[in-house]
Amino acid sequence: MSKIGLIIKREYTTRVKKKSFIIMTILGPILFAALMITPAILMQMEDDEFKKIAVIDETAVYIDVLKDTKYIEFTNVSGSYYDAATVSYDLTKAKADLKESDYYALLYIPHTATQSKNGEVVVYSYNSPNVGLNMHIANLVEKQTEYVRLQMLMDEFGLKESAVDSVLSVVNSNINVVTSSLGEDGSEQESFAEVNMVLGYICGFLIYMFVFMYGSQVMRGVIEEKTSRIIEVIVSSVKPFELMMGKVIGIALVGLTQFLLWVVLTGGIVTVAQSIVLKDYNPSQMAPQTMSVGSQLDNSGVVPDEQAMKFEKAFQSIYSINFVEIIVYFIIYFLGGYLLYAAMFAAIGSAVDNEADTQQFMLPITLPLVLGLFVMMSAMKNPNGSLAYWFSLIPFTSPIVMMARIPYEVPFIDKAISVTLLIGTFIFMTWFAAKIYRVGILMYGKKVTYKELWKWFRYKN
Repeated sequence: MSKIGLIIKREYTTRVKKKSFIIMTILGPILFAALMITPAILMQMEDDEFKKIAVIDETAVYIDVLKDTKYIEFTNVSGSYYDAATVSYDLTKAKADLKESDYYALLYIPHTATQSKNGEVVVYSYNSPNVGLNMHIANLVEKQTEYVRLQMLMDEFGLKESAVDSVLSVVNSNINVVTSSLGEDGSEQESFAEVNMVLGYICGFLIYMFVFMYGSQVMRGVIEEKTSRIIEVIVSSVKPFELMMGKVIGIALVGLTQFLLWVVLTGGIVTVAQSIVLKDYNPSQMAPQTMSVGSQLDNSGVVPDEQAMKFEKAFQSIYSINFVEIIVYFIIYFLGGYLLYAAMFAAIGSAVDNEADTQQFMLPITLPLVLGLFVMMSAMKNPNGSLAYWFSLIPFTSPIVMMARIPYEVPFIDKAISVTLLIGTFIFMTWFAAKIYRVGILMYGKKVTYKELWKWFRYKN
């Protein structure tokens, strides 16, 4: 065991001192943190510019709903461009004046806006208006148009105008589907399927990436030692099995170290960014505003935004996720999946003389990993379906598929069976790979086939 420990130490210290390991350990958390905070930063940078909007409203029914918000100020300039002689508005002059004014844009609402189901308004600007401004104006005008057209319809049928609000209060409805997870003790906790789906995808994909990346390192390391003939010196002091296990476990510790550093550094970067860069960020204020028919603005002039509130709840639900459980199972499935596949990668590396010869043996190994990715997509939509259940138990796909299911509160018995089968298969595969490794590690200049591998496996000690 002391020899295995020395090999583990050698593999670990050699790889963690490499520039590639140090660079990726630093860049990884920066990239992950950027993916988390960049959207919020971009929204904050985009929406905190104060804009003055000039309005020409030919209908005189929209100007009252175009209330000022924190970053948008509407000014009615209809009277300045009204020509009593022609009973029309001089839009040409208004557009010409826009260039020399301090207005960001000119909002023109023609008299036809209320007369057609698919009416339109025009925003003139020398700077392309952003999507948030267009959506804000569109929602306000659209809902007011519905309100006005309903009034016209009620007048046509001789109904009282005062009944419009009563009709709207009955017609308007907003149904939100709220999911609540029930614990074993009967406790309830609100959850968001979208958040679970994203988390499951990230965990599953990281497992795939880590297993393939570090497993390939084992294979390349064996090939390099075999090609340079260093292996002949090493096996004179240690048994082939001890060498294989030391290399596999050493690289596993390298991957585990990098993952834990990524978790700690990413959490630290995100925390610092939230406290400094995003301290004033409020999703409900930054998102495009929407309004239902007949709804009113609040005292600050901001339209209640149901989608933004839903986004904010989903964002807050992240803090209710049991990240300790997620990280623990991630480590378990990473180690189990890696050790299972690394043993096979080591056997392949010992059987060939160069990396080009590994292609014929790679397909049986990579196929279950790729299959696990496809099944993971289905598992995110239906985590308790038969396909997701069985593939989360099969050891060759369980590390990826089960990590996609875990955010959905998988029963403990499923996780226990999956982990047990994974450990048992790893032990068997290590024994199987070791029998090939002990022969192949000293075999040179021969093209190896599957039949030859079977012969090596059957050799007596």
